[in-house]
Amino acid sequence: MHPSIHAKERPDHPAIIMASTGATITYRELDAYSNQGAQLFRKHGLNPGNGIAIFMENNAEYLPLCWAAQRSGLYFTCISSRLTAGEVEYIVKNCGAKVFITSDVMRSVAVELAALLPDVTKYALHGDIAGYERLEPALAAMSRTPVADETPGQTLLYSSGTTGRPKGVKRPLLGGAIGETNPALARIATRYAFSPEARYLSPAPLYHAAPLGYNLAVQTYGGTSIIMEHFDAEEALRLIEKHKATHSQWVPSMFVRMHKLPDAVQRKYDLSSMKYAIHAAAPCPVPVKQKMIEWWGPVIYEYYAGTEPVGGCAITPQEWLQHPGSVGRASYGELHIIGDDGKECEPGTPGTIYFAGGAPFAYHNDPKKTAEMRNDKGWATLGDVGYVDEEGYLYLTDRKAFMIISGGVNIYPQEAENVLITHPKVADVAVIGVPNEDFGEEVKAVVQPMNWADAGPAFGEELLAYCRAQLSPIKCPRTVDFERELPRHPTGKLYKRLIRDRYWGNRESRIV
Repeated sequence: MHPSIHAKERPDHPAIIMASTGATITYRELDAYSNQGAQLFRKHGLNPGNGIAIFMENNAEYLPLCWAAQRSGLYFTCISSRLTAGEVEYIVKNCGAKVFITSDVMRSVAVELAALLPDVTKYALHGDIAGYERLEPALAAMSRTPVADETPGQTLLYSSGTTGRPKGVKRPLLGGAIGETNPALARIATRYAFSPEARYLSPAPLYHAAPLGYNLAVQTYGGTSIIMEHFDAEEALRLIEKHKATHSQWVPSMFVRMHKLPDAVQRKYDLSSMKYAIHAAAPCPVPVKQKMIEWWGPVIYEYYAGTEPVGGCAITPQEWLQHPGSVGRASYGELHIIGDDGKECEPGTPGTIYFAGGAPFAYHNDPKKTAEMRNDKGWATLGDVGYVDEEGYLYLTDRKAFMIISGGVNIYPQEAENVLITHPKVADVAVIGVPNEDFGEEVKAVVQPMNWADAGPAFGEELLAYCRAQLSPIKCPRTVDFERELPRHPTGKLYKRLIRDRYWGNRESRIV
């Protein structure tokens, strides 16, 4: 399947609806726009295997431009709209993009990039930016007929850089016809019953792997994507009711924000249309997910995977209720838990999570890092730690890089974070290791309170007592600091490296 097929069969069916404005792109319009984009890329000499980069906010043109690259055999690199000019420059040059597309919303950074990318063709949407051509007239001048040599392109996305410089995840092009089955999109569509009747609410940034991939899957199978420009907890509930959304995708921090809305707001909206509320990106505290299932019903589906297609797990709400805290059994690839001695761990024993049999990929221009994430058997890891139970269900412990070693004891901060985030006065929390002269590291919580007026020693002591009532004291923070806002990515990833660096200074930190 492919949007071009739906353009013939259901031309007036909405492919994209922008949540705040209601602006709608039908499959006929999506097909025409993506053909014009493909023609423009060919005009600039881009052939299969070349690449473009997109640096924009969520807008109506985002996905059509991705489809333009897809149907012309290009790699398309979608870049976080929160990056600085220097960070964007690094990604554009590293991925080798020949065309760079931005928008007027990104003007302040785009102006800096004009001089930093002298050898790249640059286009801007929705406004004139010095050093850029306007994309709208350039596309309007192109034919709406497909390019003669259509072949499927592929994403080349960069890790969010939570533990170091971002790495480009490059997968081989599929070749063949543009409508041939993409195995990754087919797995998503089969697992969550995507169809032309699907109405998928997308509250996250489109540049991230999961929202991008799931929206592409929705449109591959003829459904409708409802794109939120920015996440807002109550607005998301309103949109589910308004559009009778059947599918959605979330990160746990969004669940937390929705839970902390007043009860009257939570009960205000009809959410009965929702059949598949999918979440991933970060571990979800058990109490948070339990409340979600109590509120929305057994429609909360979870998966564990990464931008790197090493393998993955999935779990239904029914399975999760039998295995609380699990992210499921292997749904793609063969799951292995490996200890520091290189041997397979027994059930219940934490180790590094590896998968065998995943899809081929490499870190672009970085064979050393590509090799480092595989063991001597060729199995690949995302760097996470976890364990399996007797039935093969995986439980995440934390990222290995975030593990705290205090007095020789391994402490996984996710446990304390999962407790503290359930406190009604906590909006967000990061638990990290900070220097300690005697023990090497000690545990600290950095908390974003719901109300900044609560920040202070008394609240800190309240949180420490709250944690110790539920966890062994050795796993709990010894101290609490407060921040007005933690550096959390809109995709749910927390930039712990940035928080840790404030405490480690010039000392050696184990996070790289």
